[in-house]
Amino acid sequence: MSPLDGLKNVQTRLVHCSVAVAVVLATPFAAAAAEVCSASKTRMEAIDPHIKGEIAALQFTGHPSDMSGLAFKREDGTDITIADFKGKTVLLNLWATWCAPCRTEMPDLDELQADLGGGDFEVVTVSLDRKAPGKARMFFDEIELKHLALYYDKGMALFPALRSRGMAFGMPTTVILDSDGCSLAHMSGPAAWGGDQAKVMIKAAMMAD
Repeated sequence: MSPLDGLKNVQTRLVHCSVAVAVVLATPFAAAAAEVCSASKTRMEAIDPHIKGEIAALQFTGHPSDMSGLAFKREDGTDITIADFKGKTVLLNLWATWCAPCRTEMPDLDELQADLGGGDFEVVTVSLDRKAPGKARMFFDEIELKHLALYYDKGMALFPALRSRGMAFGMPTTVILDSDGCSLAHMSGPAAWGGDQAKVMIKAAMMAD
């Protein structure tokens, strides 16, 4: 065997070892995620008949996925994650003041929170504005949003995190999460979240929890 052939064999073994290590390391995390979201497919089945009309653009592709580690900020600058909403169905919405469709749907999201928000459900709108929370607060006050809490993503990490999972392609981006912090469905673009169809779907998700 020539020295070149020997080198090729070593390289091949290294590649195989790298793949084996990656599989071994990834398996516990994949198994843990599957365990956390074990009930989520049943919850997806519960909301499926209600994804139509004004919210027909909701998609199941890539779900369920454990989102409990997604982190952002409260208006006062303190840290919060999706895990802090454990026990609640959550509508997670990424928006910005420079996004016209985002601005249009915010009153609907405020209405949804007013009607269904409480111990079992919460609308979580996270501003991606570079000058948040100040600019977002000005917008909240301008259009008199009374029921939504203000959250923001200082590190601009949420959108890339969702995009890497195939759940974010434009703004606004919305993800429906169950009480375990697992995703059920997502949508890129605005929707009539204050409408009857959205409320029926959210109620179905809450009942499935």
